[in-house]
Amino acid sequence: MLEVQNLNVHFGVIHALKNISLSVQTGEIVTLLGTNGAGKTTTLRTLSGLKKPTSGQIFFEGEEITALPARHRVKMGMSHVPEGRRVFSTMTVLENLELGAFLRRDKAGIAKDMKNVFERFPILAERKRQSAGTLSGGEQQMLAMGRALMSRPRLLLLDEPSMGLAPLFVQEIFSIIKDINESGTTVLLVEQNANMALSIAHRAYVLETGSVVLSGTGAELLQSDAVKKAYLGGE
Repeated sequence: MLEVQNLNVHFGVIHALKNISLSVQTGEIVTLLGTNGAGKTTTLRTLSGLKKPTSGQIFFEGEEITALPARHRVKMGMSHVPEGRRVFSTMTVLENLELGAFLRRDKAGIAKDMKNVFERFPILAERKRQSAGTLSGGEQQMLAMGRALMSRPRLLLLDEPSMGLAPLFVQEIFSIIKDINESGTTVLLVEQNANMALSIAHRAYVLETGSVVLSGTGAELLQSDAVKKAYLGGE
């Protein structure tokens, strides 16, 4: 579904991504691990069209999208849940969700997907007339995910969905990610909670200072001594 070849990204003189290559197969959950500053968020922002690469190629379902604007990537079936949730705080929950479908014209399909979002996130149905800024962090994360799903993506890019959430919410968010994947949406997940991320991932890549240094199945990386030492608190 997604193929990235030798991607390089610069911020001025800073070489943020260095010849990154990775792939995501249809139906997978693939996770990107790495410490702060490793290049995880930059990777997702480049994939969704928010940051232009210096060189390299991005292919989505066989079509090169390296130079395509972000809105065209959404139209093709890629949706991005950014780090920090980025909900529109002065707008209602319902308005935020409606914005997720801004490129769509199929009213019946939009209504059906809105119903599905409210079934998946019942708290959003209860609070649909509330301003998004009045929701808790966990509820805002659910709203950001629901908003992304309203574009009916085939590939969902998730950036740090558990950041700043209480442990109970973390369990719930990961359960929802797994459910979204099992319902047919492919997921590329950036996550600091390596244990949780690897437990649901089919495959994973480890980034260090802008380079891929390790890759394998989720199960393999959970057993990797290097990963245990760096990210799982092992010796």
